Amino acid sequence: MSTAVVIEAPGEHRLTEHTPRAPEAGEALVRVHAVGICGSDREVYQGNRPEGYVRYPLTPGHEWSGTVQAVGAGVPSGLVGRKVVGEGFRNCQVCDRCHAGETTLCGAGYEETGFTQPGAMAGTLTLPARLLHVLPDDCDLTAAALLEPAACIAAAAIKANALPGERVAVVGTGTLGMFAVQFLRAGSPAELLVVGTRRDREALSRQYGATGFRTKNAEGPPLPGDFDVVIETAGSADAARVSAGLLRRGGRLVLTGIPAPGAQGLDPTDLVVRQLEVHTVFGAPPDAWAHTVRVFAAGLLDPLPLVTHELPLQEFPQAIELVGSGDPKVGKVLLRP
Repeated sequence: MSTAVVIEAPGEHRLTEHTPRAPEAGEALVRVHAVGICGSDREVYQGNRPEGYVRYPLTPGHEWSGTVQAVGAGVPSGLVGRKVVGEGFRNCQVCDRCHAGETTLCGAGYEETGFTQPGAMAGTLTLPARLLHVLPDDCDLTAAALLEPAACIAAAAIKANALPGERVAVVGTGTLGMFAVQFLRAGSPAELLVVGTRRDREALSRQYGATGFRTKNAEGPPLPGDFDVVIETAGSADAARVSAGLLRRGGRLVLTGIPAPGAQGLDPTDLVVRQLEVHTVFGAPPDAWAHTVRVFAAGLLDPLPLVTHELPLQEFPQAIELVGSGDPKVGKVLLRP
């Protein structure tokens, strides 16, 4: 018998005994190795996730890695024993958006592991086998637990379509920002600037391939405005405007951060006059997941330096506090069932 975290309602959680659910037809049972905590999990616990995007009571956990323990009817038996990660969006597979591969826009409505469906903060997770992505046998499962946020940034990189030799920038220096640096670096840019608020992230940014680092400082020189591509990951109140300001005329912007209500919006006049191309990302569709797993398997993603804390599942409250502490020494926090 193992343990699971259950959030009964905002601010209320309990640890409960967890009994694995046998996989039905088309499903797989995964033994969870590690599960990451991000700001969305903190929103679930605090109760400020947007209406319709959470369902209580809930076992959270949408960033995870594990090993297939059993499969249901119709699922290849060769999956048993394989290391895997899994998509979160429980798409219907039959609407026009799903057929176009845009599963995060499924017309049947929003359903996602760890938010409206049971998540991975438990000993095991049972889910549709079609959502699994198989990893190399020799991969590090602790590192693989970060592939969900990496896949979200892969979706942004695909939309940005940065070409070799273009000048690219990343706004934000958290987990998403550091993955954005790695994906953009793999495309051989002429320049890769990172803009953030924390000078202590410069060394890691450069380790991942950044050629320049700037902080948003009113006293310093103005930020440049001639980049071809900018990926925004900060989610702060002014991040979208700062990101747009970095672009040349006709530049491409991808927004991934979700700021609090009341954030400064993009100036429509500026967008039209400068003919900026703006995209947004919420979650990761299958092509982004497949791209992420390929890049990870090729050794072009290095998630482990982002992990600063690994705690047992029983220390869920402490983990949530760490994520929201604002302590610059806190990076990615993982729980180990």
